[in-house]
Amino acid sequence: MFRLSHYLRTVLAPQARAEPHGPRGAAPPLRMTGPVVIWNLIRRCNLTCLHCYSISGDVDFPGELSSEQVFATLDDLKAFGAPVLILSGGEPLLRKDLFEIAARAKAMGFFLCLSTNGTLIDAAMADRIAAADFDYVGISLDGLAETHDVVRRKQGAFARSLAALRLLRDRDVKVGVRFTMTQDNERHLEPLIDLCEAERFPKFYLSHLVYAGRGDKNRGRDSERAATRRAMDLLIARARRAILEGRDLEIVTGNNDADGAYLLQWVEAHHPDRAPALRRQLERWGGNASGVNVANIDNLGQVHPDTMWWHHTLGNVKTRKFSEIWTDLSDPVFAGLKQRPRAVKGRCAACAHLAICGGNTRIRALKVTGDPWAEDPGCYLTDAEIGLAQEGPRVEVTPFRGARHAAAV
Repeated sequence: MFRLSHYLRTVLAPQARAEPHGPRGAAPPLRMTGPVVIWNLIRRCNLTCLHCYSISGDVDFPGELSSEQVFATLDDLKAFGAPVLILSGGEPLLRKDLFEIAARAKAMGFFLCLSTNGTLIDAAMADRIAAADFDYVGISLDGLAETHDVVRRKQGAFARSLAALRLLRDRDVKVGVRFTMTQDNERHLEPLIDLCEAERFPKFYLSHLVYAGRGDKNRGRDSERAATRRAMDLLIARARRAILEGRDLEIVTGNNDADGAYLLQWVEAHHPDRAPALRRQLERWGGNASGVNVANIDNLGQVHPDTMWWHHTLGNVKTRKFSEIWTDLSDPVFAGLKQRPRAVKGRCAACAHLAICGGNTRIRALKVTGDPWAEDPGCYLTDAEIGLAQEGPRVEVTPFRGARHAAAV
């Protein structure tokens, strides 16, 4: 995750009427020892969204972790120093022991988040979520009503999710809107930011499409590079305006670590005196954290480098502690993800911003080329912007037509 508003605030601080501890809804500074763990507690879901990475459905999936196995893993995660748990699915609210798990995690001191589609949240469920004291609840909106309902394959899904955001906000639960951008919904980006501001939802998260699960089948709809740049220009402008006006909106992005380098370019153009300090901050951030500061446990207990790597399993918490799995570098791909700098190829290897983005999203490279260390085809920076002398061929994403392939043009 790239905390765009956070980094921009450090640049604009002398001009900004910023809150000393960040805006409402922002996570506190965390001392990372273990990774942030995204935990897909259940695969069952009441929706079948087009971009779902877990290919969930409204059926029970056998072999999921029992309550006792979840609790044992919580103990291990706490001892290992994992600071943040993001409880996800499927739809986590369908798991009968969710609130028992949440209570235990909160008592252990985790920063606890809930990732839900929101359609199951009525007033009574909002009361339960508020009582559980989640630190943050994220709900996805894929555009305004008609577009969202098409992506979610459910008539009325937008209205229910928006109602859920309002119900939680009114109970002082920190909420945020997540938006996965494609060519089909790009035009809804600014209206959704407007919605966040009008409704006082304190966080907006833009997720670039990653080719995993049903997102892989729909990768031909990934926004073109020009559209991604337009989106980033808009996000920077809106984040800047909110900071300078002292308004409560935090903008973050995910799944394209070129965003850090793009912000640096903006600062070099508009605040060149502050660019060196920002570069140092971004290099400390280091970009893509899959397999390093981000981990995933799926509904069966299998451990993955992150949620987009469900095809690649490192071990299972049913038979081995997470802490042992996460420190075992015998898997060459996992060891490669932890390597700094990563042994990336092509444009990524020659990129002047490699220390900032960390080679970007390896799963995109794998899905398009078959090689996890190839250049990331989702990078939207030009060759000149990454320090190459002349433009060369690019690995391009081609529309999905029943076969996965790449074309150099």
